[in-house]
Amino acid sequence: DRSLPRQELTVTPDRLAMADKGVTTQDIATTLRVATVGDYEQRLSKLNLDTRQIPIVVRLPDVAKQNVSQLEGLYVPSALPPGQGVRVGEVASLNFGTGPAQISRLDRERAISITVQPANGELGDLVQAVKAIPSMQQLPASITIIDQGQAENMAELFSGFVIAMSVGVVCILGVLILLFGRILQPFTILMALPLSIGGAFVGLVITKSSLSMPSMIGFIMLMGIATKNSILLVDYALIAQRRGLARFDAIIDSCRKRARPIIMTTIAMGAGMLPLVFGWGDADPTFRRPMAAAVLGGLVTSTLLSLVVIPVVYTLMDDLSGWFGKWLIPHGKEKESVVI
Repeated sequence: DRSLPRQELTVTPDRLAMADKGVTTQDIATTLRVATVGDYEQRLSKLNLDTRQIPIVVRLPDVAKQNVSQLEGLYVPSALPPGQGVRVGEVASLNFGTGPAQISRLDRERAISITVQPANGELGDLVQAVKAIPSMQQLPASITIIDQGQAENMAELFSGFVIAMSVGVVCILGVLILLFGRILQPFTILMALPLSIGGAFVGLVITKSSLSMPSMIGFIMLMGIATKNSILLVDYALIAQRRGLARFDAIIDSCRKRARPIIMTTIAMGAGMLPLVFGWGDADPTFRRPMAAAVLGGLVTSTLLSLVVIPVVYTLMDDLSGWFGKWLIPHGKEKESVVI
């Protein structure tokens, strides 16, 4: 939004002369404004016509406004001595130059904004391409680049996403501890989260999608889906152990009997995301494709790896729970059931 340069009158006040004559910058500005632009107030005289009133504005002719010597000869009201005037040229220097017609500011600093509406592609890719231009990377130290609009919102989203994910994980952990009545086994369920996040990034790379707001929404969706798959495995294994099965047999039985509902859920969710990934239909898939790619990639990796990784982590956490249980029982006392 940078305005085109136009001719302007530059006034450089002489501070010492102004102090000696009792003149302020407002007095100089008012005198020059009235002479060049004119002044209008309600109490000024008006030309009365039959149907309307026309304000009477007094100012210099256009030829005189282009003459520096005539402008310097204008009188400015002076307080020293009172009631007398001082020529403008005695307290300021005038010259004609060029300058912007409008000055935009951001946080009290001069700013030039560039507004772009991308026709195709992701906003994040466009921002990175603009910042990768050599001239943008070699800016002077006095010039800074600030994202505005959707780019600013995207940057704020990324900064707040880590906090939101952390709070979400803590809330999930608290709910699982209350549901299972154990402290360590809920961490087994949370191990599915990094498995799904890694697959989400793989999906974004394969589909050449950028890390944007829709992909962040896909990550949040994956948190619930991946956690649900782990809950099915861990909950069934704990129930099988309570019924008297050995730990290894309980894990194998859980993977065998819970694999079908897990795979069915993955297929159903993945089938719903395929049209968005491939852009089937009349709607523009640019916005929804990153979300679908993140969800689809995370579903594949979390489903395949959870059937292998979750049983291993379950075994480690069960051993750790047993070790802590023995450590918490005082020596010489009868062994009691300690659940961790």
